[in-house]
Amino acid sequence: MTAAQGSPTPWSYILIRLLFKFVLKIFYGTIVVENIHHIPVTGRPCVVSANHSNSLTDALVLVTSIPFKKRNMLRLTAKATQFGHRTFTSWLIESAGTVPINRRKDSADGNINNTEAMIKLVEALEIGDAVCLFPEGMSRYHPTIAPLKTGVARLVSDVLTRNRNNLEFEISVLTCSITYMHRQHFRSDVLVTFHEPLVFRVKDNPELIAPVDYNNIRLLTTKMHDIISSGTIDSPTWDLVRTAKTAARIYAPLGTFMSLGDHVRVIRNFIDALRPTEMHGSANLTISDEDDEHEVLVLNELKRLRNDLKAYQDQLTRWGIKDDRIRRPLSRHVTLSRMIIRFIWSAALFTLSFPGLLLWLPIFATTFYAVHNVKKTGPIFDTWDEIAQYKLIYGLFSGLFVCFTAVLFTWPIVPFTFVLVPAFMWMTLRWFEDTVSAFRAYTALWRLLWIGKPTLRGMHDKRQDLHSRVMNLAHTIGLPGDPESHFMETGGKEKGRVSDPWDSTRRYFSIRRRRKRDWNETLRLYDKVDYPDDDS
Repeated sequence: MTAAQGSPTPWSYILIRLLFKFVLKIFYGTIVVENIHHIPVTGRPCVVSANHSNSLTDALVLVTSIPFKKRNMLRLTAKATQFGHRTFTSWLIESAGTVPINRRKDSADGNINNTEAMIKLVEALEIGDAVCLFPEGMSRYHPTIAPLKTGVARLVSDVLTRNRNNLEFEISVLTCSITYMHRQHFRSDVLVTFHEPLVFRVKDNPELIAPVDYNNIRLLTTKMHDIISSGTIDSPTWDLVRTAKTAARIYAPLGTFMSLGDHVRVIRNFIDALRPTEMHGSANLTISDEDDEHEVLVLNELKRLRNDLKAYQDQLTRWGIKDDRIRRPLSRHVTLSRMIIRFIWSAALFTLSFPGLLLWLPIFATTFYAVHNVKKTGPIFDTWDEIAQYKLIYGLFSGLFVCFTAVLFTWPIVPFTFVLVPAFMWMTLRWFEDTVSAFRAYTALWRLLWIGKPTLRGMHDKRQDLHSRVMNLAHTIGLPGDPESHFMETGGKEKGRVSDPWDSTRRYFSIRRRRKRDWNETLRLYDKVDYPDDDS
């Protein structure tokens, strides 16, 4: 195969990549990228294919997650309706070399023609570029990955067919799973997992060279769906996601030193284990002559476990506390002393961060206004996937306005303020994160006193029973029996990971990012554990 060089990198692409790498680092607390070694290098034709749940943000996350030394650029695709407008978003998409894709839902008569787009993508691949396609066809706020469209498989077939005379020609499909812990919330976390690429060669894959049996296209599309789904939280309902997260928190409690990737995979394991309960409703099954008695008993126990986990989480939500507060009961004396410490610490940090929060206020106000308006434009499944996109773009512009305004007002010392203002705003954000965390802990401790010891003791007994049943289920599905020891020993040096208690103490405050003990954490005064109704 003749080595290809790929397209030269447009200056606008470099600018966009640097700019939004910075913005994404501010908006999300941690972006963990797994398996970078799977990414084919520049010059090797590659189709990057990922799930699509967060609109334009998905593309920005992929662009900034692929190291420049691996690929000089990622040619994107986007719905054609986003082109040709006098908006920053439209300029952003067009200047990065994005290819417009027509969607059937945007056509008045339902007829579309993407021939020109496919030709551009084929030509880009033939010169060694990487192109990005989201085979779900559209972004949506939904707990499950939609059935994939066959566009990626057909593109691979077209490229192989056009190069059928070059037996050594190859093209890769790099599948990627993107998991947002809370996609639209400030300072939540993101996992990007690249899977081993699917490599297709002219000499090895004649079944994909025209004339093609369409079943082979479907088989490849199904394989891609299974790989992408395996690396993220893919569930038929939001309620099952919530229940699986509760099971995961009981199995690997707060303080377990595990990577974000391990955390997501544990949740996914519990989703798969509890998935059969979706098919038969909440009522127990009765045994008939045709039924397998053992299978019915197992399914009924899964239903009871799911219902009990839901009831347990419902109660925690009403009280406004975490599972860890039930797992490790505190005496009244310890609770009061910790309340005093948390309150003093949160007050001190808030005092420290208050001047910088005045600089952040216009940014928070602008993004709040933008999100408030976008939520009114349609149902949850069609609008909430765009919230992060609006926060990023409006936050970028308002942030630049704040920085330049501060520089103008301090013009005589502009060489200093040009650096110090952004640095001060970043440190303010880090102090404010710990302020919110400390005050959240204070309010949780206050609620423990309000609930009372007898009620907490009864809840603790319920948790012990749930813990026993969750551990039995974990054993059944092959999860480690001692998660705290297992993940401490096997975990690598992933970004954001605290590897042991000494590491947690030594790096209690990090300038670069908050060292989280809970991957569910966001910059809010309460724990985000609920999701929209499944019929929203």
